[in-house]
Amino acid sequence: MIELSQLIEAMIFASAEPVKEDAMRALLAEQGREGNDIRALLDEIQARYADHGVELVEVGKGWQFRTRTALAPALTTTIEKPRRLSRSAMETLAVIAYHQPCTRADIEGIRGVALSQSVLDALLEDALIVPKGRKEMPGRPVLWGTSSTFLASFGLPDLNALPRREELLLDPATVGHETGVVSQSASS
Repeated sequence: MIELSQLIEAMIFASAEPVKEDAMRALLAEQGREGNDIRALLDEIQARYADHGVELVEVGKGWQFRTRTALAPALTTTIEKPRRLSRSAMETLAVIAYHQPCTRADIEGIRGVALSQSVLDALLEDALIVPKGRKEMPGRPVLWGTSSTFLASFGLPDLNALPRREELLLDPATVGHETGVVSQSASS
């Protein structure tokens, strides 16, 4: 008889994309083993890999094996890095992530500059964004949102794991003291 945690482990290992828990439940149902606690099986697999070079992590509303974070720097010269996104692509991706679903005009309004078609094409090619329908207004512009590939690429279990705006902003008083530069007020 097949051990259930091994069956789930094999399923996750064989998939190039994060595996959703619903897919795991469906696999168990096909084997006539429905009703098992998926989280308990995932915990068992995580414990099995606690001292290995890979670990089971939750990303993109699914589960995937990844290189253990502590070992990744040692592999940077061995494994080809994916291409880096341009600054404008990263800005666009951030706007979409925090304001989705949004139109091209929304993105341009927030960024304050025109959005190049090549930036959208690069994000689409990397499967970081996907169309999420059309806005009910004249012209019916496309609404853009992030994909599960975006979540997996940034190691996020869901969009709620994005840093809050407050976490991204630096306190100017703190920054000045850290660098040894203290700005004077305009009244002096």
